[in-house]
Amino acid sequence: MWERAEHEGEVMEWTAGPEDAKTRIDKYIAEALGDEVSRSQVQLWISEGHVTVNGAPVKANFKLSEGDRISVHVPEPSAVEIAPEDIPLEVVFEDRDVIVVNKPRGMVVHPAPGHLTGTLVNALMFHCKDLSGINGELRPGIVHRIDKDTSGLIMAAKNDKAHASLAAQLKDHSVTRRYIALVQGNISHDQGTVDAPIGRDPHDRKMFTVTDRNSKHAVTHFTVMERFGDYSLLELQLETGRTHQIRVHMKYIGHSLVGDPVYGKSKGIKMNGQALHAAVLGFVHPSSGEYVEFSAPLPQDMEDLLASLRSR
Repeated sequence: MWERAEHEGEVMEWTAGPEDAKTRIDKYIAEALGDEVSRSQVQLWISEGHVTVNGAPVKANFKLSEGDRISVHVPEPSAVEIAPEDIPLEVVFEDRDVIVVNKPRGMVVHPAPGHLTGTLVNALMFHCKDLSGINGELRPGIVHRIDKDTSGLIMAAKNDKAHASLAAQLKDHSVTRRYIALVQGNISHDQGTVDAPIGRDPHDRKMFTVTDRNSKHAVTHFTVMERFGDYSLLELQLETGRTHQIRVHMKYIGHSLVGDPVYGKSKGIKMNGQALHAAVLGFVHPSSGEYVEFSAPLPQDMEDLLASLRSR
């Protein structure tokens, strides 16, 4: 079980469970991070003293025991040249402080191992020329994220003052974020709230789940917009913003997102990624102090899917 650091230079921590006994420390960390880093990178961190178990440095072949406390002090990344790329952007709003774009499904938000090009950051660097430097070279301007296979609205900051303001609003849960999702099954009640903590899945560290151990408070509100018998169209509002929150919460109540390759099972409908769209984004403008709100229509693939369900 783990708590992921949001930025390099911070600390990631895990507590080994009974299923992790006798697992090599390098294997454990590499599996926990999935595709984010290689096992050889983990071994390099270990050799450089960035990894401790119960407060003491270890070697890569160290084998864990239940209850061991693992800490990784993630080193600052070496300089990586992130190139601006002339990638089309659907700009919904832009001024000297903030840019709001409608991200297409399939686009990664910021560069990471395996995705150093073709990201939203590459596109923003070409389009804007000026982005906040708070999140470093790999994430300039990025205040929040949406998953690669989720479409919709995302904001980026164009200076550090704006970045600080938007980040504080996200932390205070005062940013309006409403999503549209198509889920499996018929939800009989018209609205509801899922209030369930989210943390790493102890049985699969690449996934998140509802759990009381090493978890964070998470709340999702939903309203049924339309029913199709074996599917339901929902509007969801985030009160908190945990990784994969909507996807995990919908799976938890037995209504996984259509097309979700990780938390859902395909039942007839084929879709390239989950049917989830960030439709509404609202916040207090960093300079004017006025509340502004933006919306983005459903992408064509979701519109086509809904049309096919309505015509059955």
